[in-house]
Amino acid sequence: MLRRLQTQGPAVLVPLAWALVALAHFDRVPGRGVLVFHVVVALVVAGFTARSWDEMASGVLRIWRDILLVGLVLTVGGIVGLLVVQVRDPFLTVTILGWMAVPAVGLFFTGKHVAESDRVYTAAAGLSALGAVVYAVALFPAETRLLVAGIALALVGQTVGVATAASR
Repeated sequence: MLRRLQTQGPAVLVPLAWALVALAHFDRVPGRGVLVFHVVVALVVAGFTARSWDEMASGVLRIWRDILLVGLVLTVGGIVGLLVVQVRDPFLTVTILGWMAVPAVGLFFTGKHVAESDRVYTAAAGLSALGAVVYAVALFPAETRLLVAGIALALVGQTVGVATAASR
């Protein structure tokens, strides 16, 4: 069962995480809930990475191991941002943009190395990267609907990518 959760879990957790981020932008999730979610994500990413370390030592999975490690740092940065008011906005912004851009690189790399799904992974990478661009542009001045549009693009791209990987 743990193996199935490890394989299928990201296909549920990725869209759930982005949905929560979108809801937080509309103030539908209390700050404490966002903090708890960050802690849970950090624990899940750390556990998943530790459990899969040897399996992810080479090939396409190696880049995903590195992405998970960067993602763990990004998530811990988000936790710091939620706990330290003076750095809240920049830390949370870097966390969100990082979680959009870094998986986009992994999806693009995967598309270059997995011939049978190359177009799917490349399109997923493009959506995630476009999400980061839309989000970044929407920061100045902050426009909630455009920020959420960027989140939605990343959500769709990353969900397609992880669902494709889970089905293989």
